Amino acid sequence: MYDSLMDHFAQSKPQKISRKDRKEAEISMRSSPSSSCSLQETEKSKWKPTTKELWIMITCALSSLVVALDATILVPVLPTLAVELHGTSTQTFWTGTAYLLSHAVLQPFIATLSDLFGRREALAPSILLFAAGSVICGVAHNFAVMLAGRVVQGCGGAGIITLSQLIFADLVPLRQRPQWFAMVLASWAIGTLVGPLIGGLLVENATWRWCFWLNLPICGLTFPMAVFFLSELTRPEDSSTATLASVDWIGSILFACSLTWFLVAISWAGIHFDWSSWQTIVPLVVGAAGIMITIGYEAKLAKFPFLRRGCFSSISTNACYVAAMLHGLTLYMALYYVSFYFSSVKFYGAVRTGTSLFPATALMLPGSAIVSALITRFGRFRWAIWVGYTLSTIAVGLFILWNHDTPTWLWAFSLSLLGLGMGMILSSVNFSIQASVEPEDAGQAAAMYAFVRSVGMTIGVAVGGTVFQNEMKRKLRSLGVQNATELAKEAEEFIHQLSAMAMTGSEGELRRRILDGYVAGFRGVWFTMTSLAGAGLVVSLLIKKGNLDSVLKSRFRVRRDDVV
Repeated sequence: MYDSLMDHFAQSKPQKISRKDRKEAEISMRSSPSSSCSLQETEKSKWKPTTKELWIMITCALSSLVVALDATILVPVLPTLAVELHGTSTQTFWTGTAYLLSHAVLQPFIATLSDLFGRREALAPSILLFAAGSVICGVAHNFAVMLAGRVVQGCGGAGIITLSQLIFADLVPLRQRPQWFAMVLASWAIGTLVGPLIGGLLVENATWRWCFWLNLPICGLTFPMAVFFLSELTRPEDSSTATLASVDWIGSILFACSLTWFLVAISWAGIHFDWSSWQTIVPLVVGAAGIMITIGYEAKLAKFPFLRRGCFSSISTNACYVAAMLHGLTLYMALYYVSFYFSSVKFYGAVRTGTSLFPATALMLPGSAIVSALITRFGRFRWAIWVGYTLSTIAVGLFILWNHDTPTWLWAFSLSLLGLGMGMILSSVNFSIQASVEPEDAGQAAAMYAFVRSVGMTIGVAVGGTVFQNEMKRKLRSLGVQNATELAKEAEEFIHQLSAMAMTGSEGELRRRILDGYVAGFRGVWFTMTSLAGAGLVVSLLIKKGNLDSVLKSRFRVRRDDVV
């Protein structure tokens, strides 16, 4: 198309090439799959975003910031939340899990809706949903309202995270994508870095409600940005009736319900109900069976499957998804239970707990940014996955040495290694998935990466809770502590009573035994994390080299009807 257009111009010497025609030729050169080697060279080394594209990417980055901030700001606040809302440890636990469940389950469906209706039509409502959920949580005076708000927040967060992945895949050639997606990675890292500190400062100096009110100014900024700047993206041309008919309603509903049942069973198994109880077994079996039925339906019967077959095209691609899930699982186990360790075993306040996470959170940004730049420069990513998982495995292995008198240098060094390793994996696995599929499937593969990572987050928090309670209970029973089961279940709420206990006499002896129970519970979590990080390293060895120099293919592009 580009060559024929140039021939037409050459044959019409009296005519001058218009700015519009020149811009149309540029669009064709950038998006046509039949472009020449010079086009591939342009996309590899010369691609730069236009002003419009840059503003769209900034909108995605700012939207991601509010989600990342919300994901960590509550970590040091949960003990206070349990006391002020008069809730149990179970209800406090569901404050995080309710968000993660809705956040994970809806991501594939939202990605499909954005393909059918447009990126702006999916991102703007997602921001509104997140803001609405923040308001509900901010006015909550009991855990029923709080959990409802967290579910609404999760629905909005699912759209924001998914659309960020898809829009960058729409706009940026794969070779340059790591470099420019670093804007979103920076937002994630900054939110993770300052979230615990801001949460601690708010709960100690103001009120925990500001953890939710703080989201509103950011949402108030990003919503009009999404409406205005994303209007420059092309939209599907199908009629609304045809578009609605092409939605895979059966597969989407079946998948959402099945995954919810499965994740709920994983979340409360060993915490609210025994693994052998019918309350755990029934939803676990129903959920797993439903997921398998969904996969079969999508592969054989769905006319417009929302689970694209091209996204699961090889062993290498599937290994990338497993590595992404284990990354989310390990990272969120660390965020929740390292904070819990500092507040319970070390008796740190909310602010000091937040600052103690700095060695990990501060190194995630440079770790991901440096890796993104190197991937763009050299076109290789497997080394970063292997090094990242090696560092992460060593780091969480060092956690096993932690107890109630662990020196600062040891836990700070361990967290530094973890932050660097997690940051490297965050960048490299994302783009390894996109490089392992066909160019037209790269956007959906990026969205699927966000989904499996979110599922890992949900499972990580739940598995960590199960392991912690079981190990703490076992240790307390071996030490002859009465009410071991109740203490383990209410471990987070019991922190305030434990810190007030005398350090000498019979009460001091009981205090030391209970502390040993906490340490044993955390050690079980650290052993689990070490195994999972090691498994991620093993799985990553199955990832093969991928081509980062593929030509950009997308139905959603910026309208270029003028020169920017």
